[in-house]
Amino acid sequence: MSVLFSELLVPGWADEKIGLDAVTGTYSDGSSCNLPCHTADPELFFSEADLAIAEAKSLCGGCPVRAQCLEGAISRAEPAGVWGGELFEDGRVIAKKRKAGRPSLSEVAAREEEAA
Repeated sequence: MSVLFSELLVPGWADEKIGLDAVTGTYSDGSSCNLPCHTADPELFFSEADLAIAEAKSLCGGCPVRAQCLEGAISRAEPAGVWGGELFEDGRVIAKKRKAGRPSLSEVAAREEEAA
């Protein structure tokens, strides 16, 4: 999902969306300074590597705002990254990143079963 700047200027456009500040607080009030996503390398949460994704998910495991973070990410249809302990791609929660190239035969068979 992409957002145009002109859409941000429309009153009420994002009323149903949960913003990050509603979940993590702000730097000015100090409430976000102890959250794992604010103390770890931010690139970790947007990595393509399976090991880094697993590490980011594990950091979310003990986070006090994990559920709210996930709810917010779903409401905003986050395009990518680890949010609330789940991996997002194109605004949806996915199990794992798909590698470049053709899908494996098992992936194709699983998709065909889902469609049936």
